[in-house]
This record gives sequence, structure tokens and C-alpha cells, in this order.
Amino acid sequence: MSFDRSIKIAPSILSADFANFGAEIQAIEAQGADWVHIDVMDGHFVPNLTFGPPAVKAFRPHVKTVMDVHLMITPVDPYIQAYADAGADILTAHIEAGAHTHRTLQAIRAAGMKAGVALNPGTPADAVEHLLDLTDLVCVMTVNPGFGGQKFIDMTNKIRKLRSMIGDRPIHIEIDGGVDPKTAPLVAAAGADVLVAGSAVFKGGSVDNPDVYGANIKAVRSAAESATS
Repeated sequence: MSFDRSIKIAPSILSADFANFGAEIQAIEAQGADWVHIDVMDGHFVPNLTFGPPAVKAFRPHVKTVMDVHLMITPVDPYIQAYADAGADILTAHIEAGAHTHRTLQAIRAAGMKAGVALNPGTPADAVEHLLDLTDLVCVMTVNPGFGGQKFIDMTNKIRKLRSMIGDRPIHIEIDGGVDPKTAPLVAAAGADVLVAGSAVFKGGSVDNPDVYGANIKAVRSAAESATS
């Protein structure tokens, strides 16, 4: 993975057709998705249950771009190697998920993946200040994690602070939650470059009508880029 700060759209397959994941992944990539975002939930750290390592491994052959795996689980460390073996390119853990995030990020990188750290809405930017040199991505949650389709929570001040803290380091700022053409310019202007969008991408489309996915991706991207040009 080469690094750049251009706007990247990462559709969350949590909003895809669960009976047709392979075709859905191929469709969104063909329609312009830059990354594929996979939300892993354990029913413990968050009130929902989604994908384990076998499911992620099954998705891998269909993902030709970047497989961005977001762990909303605790504990994290016992599962790092399993998600590496499943083929994750980026593995993101929540800072709130354990007492030793520094060690977790070290382990993610040691397993050959890019390391991400996620912040819930109630967690300040300062919490990751001393982790940045071990981090390839900071994920700012703009909803409380656990479910798709929630209303956007304005975290632009946090994003601006992170952008300042990151400086010239090659670290992505990812936004997860409530991203659509109305909210994308707010977060992009504040310094975000990776936008996770679930319902905003998949709404109205299907593998039989994939052009809608393309139009939705283009709408989010254009709105974000309009705020950075």
C-alpha cells in the first residue's frame, strides 16, 4: 500500500446483501470503491455480532483493492494473527478495547498488517498522541459503534486536532459513521481522507443494478473533494 492523502471511499459491507457478499464486493470495486471496509463486532464490546476470521478469509479473494478490517471486539490481541491469516491489509483496534493499545499496535504490525487505532465519540484525540509512531490509520467514530445507519455526530474539532498532531507522518484519518454527501465535506475539510460509507453507498442499488453504487460513491467523493480543493 502506497500512502497518499487523496479522498478514499471505503464502503462498509455491513450494508451489503449478506447472501451475496462476493458479488457485492466486486460490484462496489468496479463502481469506484477505493477500499472495502469490514466491521467485526463481537456482541460484547458493541451490541451486535458480525464477522469472524473465517468470513473475512472468504471475502479476501473478492477484494482486489484494500481490505480494511475494523475490530469492534475485546480482547483484541488473541485474534490478531487470525485476521492476518484471513488476509486483512489494515487491522484497526479500538483504544477503549484494552489497557495495552501500544502492544496491540506493535503486534498488528509484527503480523504484517497496517495498524489502525479507533476512537469512540467520547474519547479525546489526545488519547492517541503517544501511539502515533506505531499507527498507520486513526479511525474517528462519528457514531457510537455497533450498528449501521446511525445519525452523524459532529467530530470535526477532534479531526482537526488529530490532523495537527499527525503533521507530516504518513497516517490516514478515517471517518466511520453517518458519512453521506452532506457530512463528507465537513470531515474532509477538517483533515480526513478515508470515508467509510455504508447505507450511503448501498442504498438503492444491488448487484443487478450496480450503477447506483457508482453514483452514490461519486456523490460522496465529489462532496468531500469540493471541500479540499
